[in-house]
Amino acid sequence: MTTVYDVKAEPLIKRVAKEIEDDFEEPDWTDYVKTGVHKERPPEQENWYYIRSAAILRRIYKEGPLGVSKLRTIYGGNHRRGHDPDHHGKASGKVIRTALQNLEEAGYLEEEEGEGRKITDKGKSFLDDQAENIVS
Repeated sequence: MTTVYDVKAEPLIKRVAKEIEDDFEEPDWTDYVKTGVHKERPPEQENWYYIRSAAILRRIYKEGPLGVSKLRTIYGGNHRRGHDPDHHGKASGKVIRTALQNLEEAGYLEEEEGEGRKITDKGKSFLDDQAENIVS
């Protein structure tokens, strides 16, 4: 049986993003929002919200349970500040929080008290099935 650990991240995330588009609607504000303080412009991809949600789901599968704060650090990046030295800028908490809530409503994640979100059995089997489809 093929699992998430056996396939590369990018094809898995793209495939999962296409599949979860049927599970929930992206919020209205996704056309205008930046993904973090370190970014200058909003994402250009049409389905970036589903790609981020799929990446979060995969990350929680591999490293969970994870909370919003840890995910903000993971998906953050280099914040360029002109002449001053660069610093790490965290990702947008609203984007991550709503993605987690949507994945939780779809049944892929569940909240663990004081630990963040962890993957459910439905989420594990969903990701493993997608990984199996990539290999075959």
